[in-house]
Amino acid sequence: MAGYVLKRLGQAIITIFAVSLIVFAVLHALPGGLVRAQLGQKATAVQVHTLEVQEGLLKPLPVQYVTWAWNALRGQLGFSYKLNESVASLIALYVPRTFILVLVSLLFAVAIAVPMGLWQGYRRNRGDDHALSATMLILYSMPTFLLGVVLIVVLNLWFPLFPSTASDYGTSLMVDVRDLALPVITLCLANVSYFSRYMRSAVIDNLLEDYVRTARSKGATNKRILLRHILRNSLTSTVTLLGLTLPYTVSGSLIVEALFNYPGAGLLFWNSAQTRDFPVLLGVVLIIAVLTVLGNLVADVLYGVIDPRVRQR
Repeated sequence: MAGYVLKRLGQAIITIFAVSLIVFAVLHALPGGLVRAQLGQKATAVQVHTLEVQEGLLKPLPVQYVTWAWNALRGQLGFSYKLNESVASLIALYVPRTFILVLVSLLFAVAIAVPMGLWQGYRRNRGDDHALSATMLILYSMPTFLLGVVLIVVLNLWFPLFPSTASDYGTSLMVDVRDLALPVITLCLANVSYFSRYMRSAVIDNLLEDYVRTARSKGATNKRILLRHILRNSLTSTVTLLGLTLPYTVSGSLIVEALFNYPGAGLLFWNSAQTRDFPVLLGVVLIIAVLTVLGNLVADVLYGVIDPRVRQR
């Protein structure tokens, strides 16, 4: 198991390095450059040259990347020239809120999708299975922003149960449960459509396995077979999908946070992109990439715990 974890950890480090390198190069290649974004288009040539010297932007790009990466490893991610605050302090404030949003939505999605997929697989090709499959197909096909707009219309305008925009929390890390409701429901429903479909397919495949026929021949009830045997064997696909869905959920949170004005890393990234605050953009992408890769690493480890065959391979 230790070798399996170390192998996945090595892959995670390589992935983080590749993501940071690509994002660093792309941001530095954008029209106007970092200096013009900071000083404005009316800055003189002397001002531009002075800032380029101060920021080390006249050095070769690989040297700039090595300098930035070394500072990032020490927790120094730069300074936001638009918000007049260090990037590290902004990330420490906004990223935990996004982490709460993503974690809660995924927990609810799994809690709903696993029993739903188990039931659909057991009741395959019946009326309730067709109705749930049609509903999940609609959710699967609906863009995240459109789903969020529909929820605002239904749960805020027609039935005013939840606020459509979050409050301003200032420097507080705590968030109001009511402000979390619509963003969590949006991401949860988007993920339920993924998880339940895969869970249903896994249950149907496992129902045809020899061990199920053997258990039935020994007099095991359907409930015991579903809960003691099929559930665990079907969870491997869900755990794998959980790791694959994490980047999608994190990227979807950017749209959801901007839509509901939820003060997380997605909204920070959105506002920084509009103001061309490059240090913040780079810092947010790096931290989100690290958290996403770590989430995939945890999913891989859980996959190995659930299915010992994975560790052997």
